[in-house]
Amino acid sequence: MLTRLFDLAPPLLSLLPPEQAHEATLKSLELGLFPRAPADHPSLASRFAGLALPNPIGVAAGFDKDARAADAVLGLGCGFAEIGTVTPRPQAGNPQPRVFRLPEDRAVINRLGFNNGGHKAAHERLHARRGRGGVIGVNIGANKDSDDRIADYVSGLETFYDVASYFTVNISSPNTPGLRDLQAPEALDALLTRLMAARAQLTDAGGPKRPIVVKLSPDVAEADLPAIVARFAAHAIDGIAISNTTLSRAGLSDPAAREAGGLSGRPLFHRSTAMLARVYQATGGKIPLIGIGGIDSGAAALAKIRAGATLIQLYTGLIYQGPGLIGRLKEHLIEAVRAAKASTISDLIGLDAETWAEEALYE
Repeated sequence: MLTRLFDLAPPLLSLLPPEQAHEATLKSLELGLFPRAPADHPSLASRFAGLALPNPIGVAAGFDKDARAADAVLGLGCGFAEIGTVTPRPQAGNPQPRVFRLPEDRAVINRLGFNNGGHKAAHERLHARRGRGGVIGVNIGANKDSDDRIADYVSGLETFYDVASYFTVNISSPNTPGLRDLQAPEALDALLTRLMAARAQLTDAGGPKRPIVVKLSPDVAEADLPAIVARFAAHAIDGIAISNTTLSRAGLSDPAAREAGGLSGRPLFHRSTAMLARVYQATGGKIPLIGIGGIDSGAAALAKIRAGATLIQLYTGLIYQGPGLIGRLKEHLIEAVRAAKASTISDLIGLDAETWAEEALYE
């Protein structure tokens, strides 16, 4: 009953400007107003880069930029939480308005620009929750005015190494000018060389080996994917997140589609899933993938997994459907495991990769 009541939140929150609605949601999570989800069915148990998770579902970065609600996100029934993107120094981001709903397309456009309170504030919150368990990822980025963006990523790794379960390296946001240039093979080499060297120093000093995931843009040229994946393999990264928001506006009907920024939600599903399958094939399934983009139904969640995702993340779907979506996704995945006569959801990873890889990336 409580979950049904909270599913009434989306139409009420839609009456507020997007950023006010987001702040109201975070506040309610901080206050513990959402019901705690029941324990997960064993068939949803997942492993990612050495991490054990009760289910493969998480909320994507951008929702909890400053680590205000990590435990509450886990309480909603997510198998893991990811905070950020967080930068070394606090920054205000781009001028408002900078978030736009596209209800006709079940999408959102944002040009937030890594607005966050910086490393220190987020680290203090994560340090305060130590000992509570749960898989908490930290999504790290670079300040807009940084003289050495790679140094900002290294700083993120070093700062959060004692509190993060894993790291996501965000080089794919379209809202920080020039950031996506770090996806070019030569720049990627320089970034990963320094990050892996920093991690080696931390592990040599007695720390655990924290997984490093790189988050890609869905706008990467198809011809560039093999070279990028080759660099990932050469540096032995632990995971790839596919994908961030897109600059494409193909097929949109909502008047807000003219706004600048990154597009998320249902229109991103096809492109991001086809790209996911291509990367799964290119890696031979040896590097675990996080599937992101347009997950707003059980069928979409299952499609990501069957295309090659070990874990999945959602955000825009929650804006339109509320927290009850998480439970509905899990019910669908449990039934899919049962129908396939499999043991766990992991048995379904990549079964449709070949089919999805044949789909056109750019329509």
